[in-house]
Amino acid sequence: MSGSERQYWVSFHRISGVGSARITRLLERFDSLEAAWHASEREIRATGLPGDVVEEILTERRRIDPEHEMAVLERHHVTALTLDDDDYPRLLRHIPLPPPVLYVRGTLLPSDELAIGVVGTRRATAYGTDMTARISRGLAEAGVTIVSGLALGIDTVAHRIAVDAGSRTIAVFGCGLDTIYPHRNRHLAEQIVDNGALVSEYPIGTKPDARNFPVRNRIISGLSRGVVVIEAPSRSGALITTSFAADQGRDVFAVPGSALSSSSAGCHELIRNGATLVTSADHILDHLDVARVEVQTQARLLLPETPSERILYEIVGAEPRHVNELSIESGLPIHEASGTLLALELKGLVRQSGAQHYVRS
Repeated sequence: MSGSERQYWVSFHRISGVGSARITRLLERFDSLEAAWHASEREIRATGLPGDVVEEILTERRRIDPEHEMAVLERHHVTALTLDDDDYPRLLRHIPLPPPVLYVRGTLLPSDELAIGVVGTRRATAYGTDMTARISRGLAEAGVTIVSGLALGIDTVAHRIAVDAGSRTIAVFGCGLDTIYPHRNRHLAEQIVDNGALVSEYPIGTKPDARNFPVRNRIISGLSRGVVVIEAPSRSGALITTSFAADQGRDVFAVPGSALSSSSAGCHELIRNGATLVTSADHILDHLDVARVEVQTQARLLLPETPSERILYEIVGAEPRHVNELSIESGLPIHEASGTLLALELKGLVRQSGAQHYVRS
């Protein structure tokens, strides 16, 4: 994408009410967002966007200077990835309503597709801290990228273990990347930039707001192949992340705690509702069959091996088919079908031709 077009993505993204669906609408009407930005009022109204959104666009584009927006990003060493960019994270691209613009400080690599979200309470107990360290260390040593939210407690421990192991880690913000929140994690954030990335869907200048953090949790799960909750009370925000994970077809793992501890009540609730009980990184790696997928990919032995892989590979053909349809025809539960399709995709045997639609490669 040209620098000129990118600045208009960033500028439209600053306008309230203009998300991925409405940007798609603008692109359907105009050849580019640059053309949309300079379109007449009559042309903007002809897109069929709601009246209040049209008024917001007409007002804000008089105030926003696209070139200035890019200069601000450059000053903060932030890159803007758009849905039109080839290096926009593939897993995130296919969630419902992906961020049209993802702000990145640091680097995102293709290897980050092998990622696990690690979340939990801000008020971690000694048990929660120890389990987070054990599991995060095991994942890091296996080459798994750890995704979390830089919050105090479980998030901080997960990021810290990855940094200390020299492994990849991604922190997802609920504010602009010019604000490190919480402030006490500013040094950790700088270390993450050196071997990973800070990411946010919120433009520079967006301050931390309680309403932003539940929404950003869909990005934690969206960047990950699965999410593990290590310690969470029954009303923890970490449970919001698992709800997004389930909707996105990701695996949900939960670490049990004492039956007498309210700090693990949310984890126990997840397990009762079907989350996979895990007590080590090996349990997660075995469940996802991570080691085998990595070895096979390196060796170029791209063959379906498990019964589930063979069933789905036979069903997937040249015409795009939705994961729900494939789940029904194969007889596999939707979460198993989604995980198996992801494994086949990582092997290069199938690919997505649209949101959750698969064809043979």
